[in-house]
Amino acid sequence: MSLINKEIKPFKATAYHNGKFVDVTETGIRGKWAVFFFYPADFTFVCPTELGDLADHYAQFQRLGVEIYGVSTDTHFTHKAWHDTSETIAKVRYPLVGDPNHVLARNFEVLIEEAGLADRGTFVVDPEGRIQIVEITAGGIGRNASELLRKIKAAQYVAAHPGEVCPAKWKEGEKTLAPSLDLVGKI
Repeated sequence: MSLINKEIKPFKATAYHNGKFVDVTETGIRGKWAVFFFYPADFTFVCPTELGDLADHYAQFQRLGVEIYGVSTDTHFTHKAWHDTSETIAKVRYPLVGDPNHVLARNFEVLIEEAGLADRGTFVVDPEGRIQIVEITAGGIGRNASELLRKIKAAQYVAAHPGEVCPAKWKEGEKTLAPSLDLVGKI
């Protein structure tokens, strides 16, 4: 069953964010766009490259009104230790959420039960708390922040312009489509 357009389930978790431990809940994310960016574990290999890429693009996400939540099944204490010891992770200014009880990983259906780790899952949540984008990749395949930004811009455009859709490879400012009988068989 797809999670698209489903409301995110209730949760309460602790994150390491800007030198502090903070609570994160489903109600606290309402009212703005959010990305839940699941990764298998701290102190690994592909994960810091992805989190660093997001950190390098964080200002662009913020300009779009998007908060990023990096989530793994590690604790918030482990996130702080990683932040304090890795040059790449030290760049991270978005919350790193601990999910040691696997509530979030189960809610978003990315928990690898036998390993107690999360798959590489990316979920874009709209201001009403509904999931608009889902991407799951295999453990060895890193994701791209630039492509995620493009997808978020498309999701925001479609949300703001009912009756229009964004075609493949659409970029901000490019032509969209207005589905109608007139377009059938003409694309």
